[in-house]
Amino acid sequence: MVRLDKIYTRAGDTGSTSLATGEPIAKWHPRVAAYGTVDELNAALGVAALEAEGVMLAAIRRIQNDLFDLGADLATPERGRVLEWTPLRIIASQVTRLEAEIDAMNAEIPPLDSFILPGGSRLAAQLHVARTLCRRAERHVAELGALEDEPVNPVALAFINRLSDWLFVAGRAANKNGADDVKWVPGANR
Repeated sequence: MVRLDKIYTRAGDTGSTSLATGEPIAKWHPRVAAYGTVDELNAALGVAALEAEGVMLAAIRRIQNDLFDLGADLATPERGRVLEWTPLRIIASQVTRLEAEIDAMNAEIPPLDSFILPGGSRLAAQLHVARTLCRRAERHVAELGALEDEPVNPVALAFINRLSDWLFVAGRAANKNGADDVKWVPGANR
């Protein structure tokens, strides 16, 4: 359980922060960039949720919770130390749930015959903003995992990759199952 009695610590005033393990780390470190971008994505989904309802709203809220799980996973690197708690990790069922939801949404949407521009409905546009932030988070997580001494849960990388696909398909679903998609017309303004 999390309990925050004090919001500011002044520890960050020197450009450092602490991981969940208590390990000090620079605020510009790739690990902080990874979970910080996950936090940006979560905030963007909070804005998208304002336009969503029903099943879509429930899915967005669940994903926001999963993104906190992802942040906790990234903020608690596996370094072989014994911790006083069991670290929270993204697990395979969180990835397969996204895949099942992608397949269900996509079954109702005609195949693409062109790339689409981010837009259409307000919800679709916001989901596309979230998708681009998700891709940035994915790049940061992949970069972090490529560093020699910075372990990353491979399922966490799969989750963020699949989530960007989910957001793309959800954007199309929010555009009346693709009917209101704005298609790219190559060279249209030459």
